[in-house]
Amino acid sequence: MATGLTLEFEKPIVQLERQISDLVALQETKGADYSDEITGLRRSLTALLKKTYQNLSAWETVLVARHPARPQTRDYIELIVKDFDELAGDRKFADDKTIVTGMGRIGGHKCMIIGHHKGRDTKEKVACNFGCAHPEGYRKALLKMQFAEKFHLPVVSLIDTPGAFPGIGSEERGVAEAIAVNLREMSRLKVPIVCIVIGEGGSGGALGIGVGDRIAMMQYAWYSVISPEGCSGILWKGGDNVAEAAEALKLTSGHLKGLGVIDEVIEEPLGAAHRNPRAAADNLEKFIDKTLRDLKRRPIEKLLDERYDKLRKLGENALITA
Repeated sequence: MATGLTLEFEKPIVQLERQISDLVALQETKGADYSDEITGLRRSLTALLKKTYQNLSAWETVLVARHPARPQTRDYIELIVKDFDELAGDRKFADDKTIVTGMGRIGGHKCMIIGHHKGRDTKEKVACNFGCAHPEGYRKALLKMQFAEKFHLPVVSLIDTPGAFPGIGSEERGVAEAIAVNLREMSRLKVPIVCIVIGEGGSGGALGIGVGDRIAMMQYAWYSVISPEGCSGILWKGGDNVAEAAEALKLTSGHLKGLGVIDEVIEEPLGAAHRNPRAAADNLEKFIDKTLRDLKRRPIEKLLDERYDKLRKLGENALITA
């Protein structure tokens, strides 16, 4: 399935897809039978997709996570959330379009949904700060989480951001404090919290809505203290070493599961979520439904104790490995 942007490592895949499309069109217009050739090419395409996506480098994974056709928070809301009722504003400054909040049903669960949204076209991307939230976005998220706590609704957080917005206005209005307050309050919120990195998980911008009882990542997402570009700039004094930086950061879902930073990896469809958003959404919905059923069985005090222990142990495996 063509998805607009073609990543460098996807070029052989796109070439095969075009061959299949051309043969199908030729068969329809000329009436000739190319079914054997089409079947053979489709088998080759499946094999190539499997081989390619099983061997992605860390940097290639970052590129997949940033693919413009990859599903974002509003896409997942449309696909898996029923009766969504959006809530806006932080009651202090403004409504940050970067962070989407609202109530809805996922599976059989009423819940509060919170997530970063990057935007699709240029106008929406500008309105959403390209996924980089201002402090009012984090304050909005916290206000809605406290609302969820009041009415005993679990919180589902969808993380997809390069990082918090670093502009002067954002700093003047206290973005660091807003994130810090969210970390504290989420750690003791008396409802189940499920956090999923659906695309990019950049630094404090991700952590601001990323403290929970279960932390998961979509298979081709990334999650790190800094972007590969930022790491390359600091360690190599330029942007030419992003691939080495991505590898050193151990930012893929496989790395982070092994290090104990995340609990689960949510499998993506063949060729990643941008090739089949519906299948990706189905996998996400199943994970959320199963996880919330499990968390709801636990007494809230036990849940809070487990959340505290989880935070205290975060990174232990990384230290041992180092």
